[in-house]
Amino acid sequence: MNQIIRYGIIGCGSMGREHILNLLSTDDVQITALQDPHKPSIDASLALLRSAAVQPKVFETVGAMLDSGLCDAVVVGTPNFTHAVILREVLAADVHVLAEKPLVTTMEDGLDLVKRGKGRKKVTWVAQEYRYMPPVAELIRLAHAGECGTLQQVAIREHREPFYPKVGDWNRFSANTGGTLVEKCCHYFNLMDHILQEKPLKVYASGGQRVNHLDEKYSGKTPDILDSAFVIVEYPSGARASLDLCMFAENSVDNEHISVVGSEGKIESLIPSLTLRVGRREDWGKREVWGQPSGTGKGVATRRVWDTNIRYAGQHFGASWIEHQKFAQAIREGLPAEISLEEGLRSVATGMAAHRSIESGLPVLLSDVIPAVL
Repeated sequence: MNQIIRYGIIGCGSMGREHILNLLSTDDVQITALQDPHKPSIDASLALLRSAAVQPKVFETVGAMLDSGLCDAVVVGTPNFTHAVILREVLAADVHVLAEKPLVTTMEDGLDLVKRGKGRKKVTWVAQEYRYMPPVAELIRLAHAGECGTLQQVAIREHREPFYPKVGDWNRFSANTGGTLVEKCCHYFNLMDHILQEKPLKVYASGGQRVNHLDEKYSGKTPDILDSAFVIVEYPSGARASLDLCMFAENSVDNEHISVVGSEGKIESLIPSLTLRVGRREDWGKREVWGQPSGTGKGVATRRVWDTNIRYAGQHFGASWIEHQKFAQAIREGLPAEISLEEGLRSVATGMAAHRSIESGLPVLLSDVIPAVL
């Protein structure tokens, strides 16, 4: 019988409640503690838990929760700009932690957390659930198995709706979020690194705030969050990755499209249709022979990919549920986190480099943003 893992939820806004719903669909866990200064968020979380066998205790401070002895693990789902302060307390405590992305909004804070996490015995995991979406996970598996040969390009497109409202509209300003390419896109930069199995070298980007939130005012200030961008990331092997982001394109059919191209073929994942396309080049090794003509679909296998074990699909097509199962398994079996503090910080660094590139109009080396040792 699996040990019961007792969870504390730090931050009970929309993302915190999404974690609660995932945990309610997970075996052998209990939510024993909640912490959030915003009473409506606490009340909404308690409403989700009213039928739970164990009712959580509400704490006024993170420190009181950590000192209570009620938690084996905590989930940090607070606003981005609070992560560093909270995680300094959490990393010093004897608990496992699943920290929401982005890890931090400043590099100074990120490097400090990495230093504090060195040698920590408890599982320290940065949430990057996009890699666990079933068709994306299958794309990664096939790419790493050599299905399309030596990997050359990764292209990610997200065409979606604007940012959702948050408590106090904290996400309307880059100082709070770290900037859109950190807040929203660290998922994608982490995916690029994970698929290519390399660390990024250089970033070129162009983007701006073109449509969204321009007519909004908060204490007399207009939001400054970027709503569209193109980003190119170069890797030491010569492989490249690109991001096409548009946040005023909600009239899309598949709003997330990942394409991986290698020397021998191509793999694509589309969300929300949960579609996977896999094709290999014909006669790719014969210089004198052309392969199949492009655009015909010849030789391309298309299928829908889903994991029937998923009990709660939620906001991320079951990816958060799968990540929670892996996090719990790591706790029970003494396994390392699949996404470390270092990896989480690299995804933030790529977003920061992209924002610098937009501001300067120049390419930015990752080594100018984050130490090469990471």
